Amino acid sequence: MQITTQKVKLGLALGMALTLIACGGGGGSSGTTKPVNNGTSPTAQWQAGVYASSASLKDQCATPRTGVDPVTNNAYPDKKGSETLEKLWLRSWSHESYLWYDELDDVNPAGYGVLEYFERLKTDLRTASGSYKDNFHYAQDTAELNKRTQSGVTSGYGFEWVWGSPYPPRSLHVVYIEPGSPADLAGIERGMQLVNINGRDLIYDETDAGVDAINNGLFPESVGQRTPMTFKTLSGNMLDVSLTSADYEIHAVAKTTVLNTTQGRVGYLLFNTFNIFKSQQPLKAAIQQLKDANISELVLDLRYNGGGLLAQSSQLGYMITGPDIVPADAFFERIVFNGKFEEDDELVFINQLLDEEFYGTGVALPTLDLTRVYVLSTGNTCSASESLINALRGIDVEVVLMGDTTCGKPYGFYPTDNCGTTYSTIQFKGENYAGFGEYADGLKPKQRPNLNFLDEVPGCRVDDDLNHALGDTQEALLAAALQHMQDASCPPEPPRTNKTKTLQRSGPAVQTASSHNPLWNNKIYPNKVVLQRLSQ
Repeated sequence: MQITTQKVKLGLALGMALTLIACGGGGGSSGTTKPVNNGTSPTAQWQAGVYASSASLKDQCATPRTGVDPVTNNAYPDKKGSETLEKLWLRSWSHESYLWYDELDDVNPAGYGVLEYFERLKTDLRTASGSYKDNFHYAQDTAELNKRTQSGVTSGYGFEWVWGSPYPPRSLHVVYIEPGSPADLAGIERGMQLVNINGRDLIYDETDAGVDAINNGLFPESVGQRTPMTFKTLSGNMLDVSLTSADYEIHAVAKTTVLNTTQGRVGYLLFNTFNIFKSQQPLKAAIQQLKDANISELVLDLRYNGGGLLAQSSQLGYMITGPDIVPADAFFERIVFNGKFEEDDELVFINQLLDEEFYGTGVALPTLDLTRVYVLSTGNTCSASESLINALRGIDVEVVLMGDTTCGKPYGFYPTDNCGTTYSTIQFKGENYAGFGEYADGLKPKQRPNLNFLDEVPGCRVDDDLNHALGDTQEALLAAALQHMQDASCPPEPPRTNKTKTLQRSGPAVQTASSHNPLWNNKIYPNKVVLQRLSQ
């Protein structure tokens, strides 16, 4: 199989989708507002149904940045403008590129802040289950985004958690600790419950001051912020710590082990994000380790993988299968736009490493040559992780889903910077080689799936188990996968609850009024850079 080695137009891999957005919108303007002045006194007005091109409004900022962009090594493009111009740019950009642009109300931006206005630029329609169609609309400080995606470094305490309930009586449990982070060094462990933070009762405090103090503690605004916390351990003891927010490295490939079972050698791979470009090499090394061990089955733990580079998802799909299993004419995912933003495109199964400018390097990827894979999932398995599941099913690789329904994001976008804020709005959807991509309500594990519903995936519904370490053969999801390999059985299905199970990170808060806190999920496909984010 061959992949394109043509250089990506935008040069750098991440945070650089501006050019394509600005130049590729087109077709969305039915007229112009008053002429835009690109000097120091720009003027523009909202007029219902009339849209200036987004290119004519871009980089005209109420507070322009100065100096050199460390990603591009060029001067920032910002010019003196106004919040009105920033809002009008958002309006035109959305009208040109939003997947459901014809479902947007043309809202007068007057009276809204920039971020408040951005929240209005999304559809309010719902899916068949009653969920909002667009749950993935958010904004992020550009500098923070670039630090994470370019270097694999983020800031915070280094633990992730789920809410049992975000409302009193609240319940917040730690699910993952990044090795080497402040939380790891302080002895925080999976399953611990946070009961007090910043001197406030996290479980019951409903005062305005209390909620502010809790949020300030959970989402440190800067490196060096020191926050006192009290955790309840699995044994019932209380652990008092004081964590200081710091920069720490993200380990995408968190654990690789070989399990000797009655069914033979089973590989276990805990992979937490596709969004760090430099994790290509660790992922390749992990697959080579499993190949050298001659595994006969693979358990791929994506329960907390919110997505990432679609190219990396494609590489992993190829490494699981290989050239003898992937049909010669097959693609990993077809990218479908709104009909006026870009032409539809296809991403192949990528069989080699890519360099930082997305040239093919010619370095071949190892393959496991498997026709079946077990995937561990939760509602935080999202985007590029779901694309991997869907793509493998599209070429008739057997995927057995163990855990819970995935987040439901068959969509992607080009996060686009304007005036120091990077905006992400849904601009395309993905489909597999068999033509399926309708899983906005998630991919659902079913012991006996209905063949008429392609979003139902063979497998077992199992609750996440916070009482055991990830990779422990007694941990519920992994144990269920190992049992299913042996006799195709499922454990008793747990009762459904309405409690929120949303993964959170202890990093800077996201600039959005949305009820969803984003994770990083970045998609690329040949000749374009596509980044995306999704709910945490």
